[in-house]
Amino acid sequence: MTAPSTAPAPGRGGRWIQHWDPEDETFWNETGEKVARRNLFFSVLSEHIGFSVWTLWSVLVLFMGPEYGLTPADKFLLTSMVTLVGAVVRVPYTFAVAIFGGRNWTIVSAALLLVPTVAAFTVMEPGTSFSTFLLVGLLAGVGGGNFASSMTNINAFFPLRKKGWALGLNAGGGNIGVPVIQLVALAIIGASGGPRVLLGIYIPLIVVAATLAALYMDNIASVRNDTGAATDAAKDAHTWIMSFLYIGTFGSFIGYSFAFGQVLTNQFGRTPLQAAYVTFLGPLLGSLIRPVGGRLADRYGGARITAWAFVAMGAATAVLIVASMQKSLALFTAAFVVLFVLTGLGNGSTYKMIPGIFQAKAGARGLTGEEAAAYGRRLSGASMGLIGAVGALGGVGINLAFRQSFLSYGSGTGAFVAFLAFYGVALAVTWAVYLRRPAVQPRAEVAAEANPQLSYAEV
Repeated sequence: MTAPSTAPAPGRGGRWIQHWDPEDETFWNETGEKVARRNLFFSVLSEHIGFSVWTLWSVLVLFMGPEYGLTPADKFLLTSMVTLVGAVVRVPYTFAVAIFGGRNWTIVSAALLLVPTVAAFTVMEPGTSFSTFLLVGLLAGVGGGNFASSMTNINAFFPLRKKGWALGLNAGGGNIGVPVIQLVALAIIGASGGPRVLLGIYIPLIVVAATLAALYMDNIASVRNDTGAATDAAKDAHTWIMSFLYIGTFGSFIGYSFAFGQVLTNQFGRTPLQAAYVTFLGPLLGSLIRPVGGRLADRYGGARITAWAFVAMGAATAVLIVASMQKSLALFTAAFVVLFVLTGLGNGSTYKMIPGIFQAKAGARGLTGEEAAAYGRRLSGASMGLIGAVGALGGVGINLAFRQSFLSYGSGTGAFVAFLAFYGVALAVTWAVYLRRPAVQPRAEVAAEANPQLSYAEV
């Protein structure tokens, strides 16, 4: 069996693997798994720091007291715009892997994180205008793009039977950048340090992540720029259905990560230090549970796990509405943390569904073996950028909903009612598209069909 070669491809520099066939079990067991795991580890590191930089302003706003002259609405608008940029850049970041190579783009995308971090270090002081904070905050959105390129890259390294676990671990390791930066901020606030201390810690870490990616990651030569894949993915209805479901899972995770601390300070009168003591817990558990969601999806089917996740998310949101109306801080905090955990489970299961759906479509087209695997990788890799981008827009919606709810009612209750309705719709869509049994067809009609209606319950 041919081992993965890292010799440079003709006319191209860097470490390029010429032969890669993870679906071949002999290849995978002898050489593929070791290479894939190494790339996964350093991909997680870079994506982890990318998430930290993306959610940087959810922490910085806690440092920004009355002397900064910002209202709660200003802070929600600021974090909404950071989330928006992070969502938009996910599309080009996805296709950058095919253009430059997974290793090469990881180096570039990690190095780009220096721009928003150094800029924030420069302007972070009272007296700076809101427009300046907004502009610098927008730069932090590039950290959101790292997720899309990382997931697309890792999707190419692992066989279908391992994708739920691998993508869940990759995404979970990146997502955990959210609670880590919140924990670091908690320590700094507790020690009476300023926001520049936090930024000063992350600047050298970014350099380390880019350097390690250059030293230890690989590009896969068979992953080529394919604009047709992007077009085909955009034309497929499942890309947009999964985008909608991902709004409910990841959009909730990232939106709540930005908003949790602000809700506690604005609605329950918590100080920044008091808020920081609990805001990290939800994102931490939600990140750690994401690989579990992927593993459960591998075993029971992503559609089933996703459906149950939406049921539970709706129940947790209903408890949040009660806690918000009764002004019960303890119940509110507990329910919010539970909701974070459920978003993490749903994140893992929804991303497992993507390659499974396109692999099922490959089988329906009569494709088998490596041809079917290549078809599935091609479309699932292209669709991940679109799904990740649209899903992240859910974070924008959550922060804007909180902003409007606080402006209109002085609390987040109205926003939670809207979220509950959304989860109900997401559950209905999951059931109708992926779990509802197809109507029984007459035998003659089934026999006449080359491709009978697909069932996606196992994806």
